[in-house]
Amino acid sequence: MLNQSFTEKFKKIQTPFYFYDIELLKKTAQTAIAEAEKYGYKIHYALKANSNRKILKTLKTIGFGADCVSANEIIRAAECGFDAKHIAYAGVGKTDREINTALDFGIFTFNCESLPEIENINKLAAEKGKTADIAIRINPNVDAHTHEYITTGLEENKFGISEWQFDEVINKIKSLTNVNLISLHFHIGSQITDMKVFEVLCSRVNQIQKIFENSGIKLPHLNVGGGLGVDYQNPDTNQIVDFKSYFEIFNKHLHLHDNQQLHFELGRAIVGQCGSLITQVVYVKHGRQKSFVIVDGGMSDLIRPALYKAYHKPENLTSAKAEQIYDIVGPICESSDCFAKNEKLNETQRGDLIAIRSAGAYCEIMASQYNLRELPKAYYSDEI
Repeated sequence: MLNQSFTEKFKKIQTPFYFYDIELLKKTAQTAIAEAEKYGYKIHYALKANSNRKILKTLKTIGFGADCVSANEIIRAAECGFDAKHIAYAGVGKTDREINTALDFGIFTFNCESLPEIENINKLAAEKGKTADIAIRINPNVDAHTHEYITTGLEENKFGISEWQFDEVINKIKSLTNVNLISLHFHIGSQITDMKVFEVLCSRVNQIQKIFENSGIKLPHLNVGGGLGVDYQNPDTNQIVDFKSYFEIFNKHLHLHDNQQLHFELGRAIVGQCGSLITQVVYVKHGRQKSFVIVDGGMSDLIRPALYKAYHKPENLTSAKAEQIYDIVGPICESSDCFAKNEKLNETQRGDLIAIRSAGAYCEIMASQYNLRELPKAYYSDEI
């Protein structure tokens, strides 16, 4: 349950809005860094999960690098204090403008997803008289057992270079003079809660690294991406994910060379549980088959339930009455504008405040102005 001391303050703020528990964010981030540092691992925070400036500045001070998927994310990371030498840049469709921006910043590495991209980075770097450090993003053909829209490690997905292409890519890179291969990069999907998936990934990384070794390539870095999920069903009992077990898996199953550094790109696991969408009940509508709680927040503010059929636990902050069963829906003229169906919620009335929990990742960052709605503002536990 959200700290009830905030509820009276929430009543004075225009809904819907995002609320971030900064103390929980710091505790989560510090736990992740502490567990990673046991093995000398480096974490790059994935800005695509949430690029809120206060969150970025907080994570930078705790010791994260940055994982970016656009030039604007690189610019935002730099503005928030991240050292360019700790910025990794991924994405299947980097434009010339974006590549040139990254070259000008002097980032840590381009995570390259195709041979044409590698050739283009080489060309643009040559025009600037620079050498770009690159990683090859490998498609390891590992099933993450997650939603089809957020699975990225199968050959049917658009991401990465497959094993049958290795010889061609290795030979081409050896002939290019303005790129320097320093790492292999892997990322198999998002919201992964089955830790055995990461064991399978480790096995594939070991096999693939051996292929590169046999071609005379020994790399100073490996990047295994992110994808570690959070518990959307139980945001209070599982506020912080099991970073200890997560990093232990890689320490036990992944074979690093002497002095080879392992990199991670975690996003959701760092910020997912620290955020909530706070929305107000506009009407309660009782039908023959269902009762609807209609709130002023909608899919334009938090799209994950509509896009992925994702679950975010709703919580009535202002009622202590007995639970009833409701569908919790928004005001937008789409049937998909629904946060939860057949959900137990304390008996609800017009004016109640509802928290949509576990909304720190892929929520505010994906908000839109569909129906010409205003973007929700953000408020923080250490400021209100």
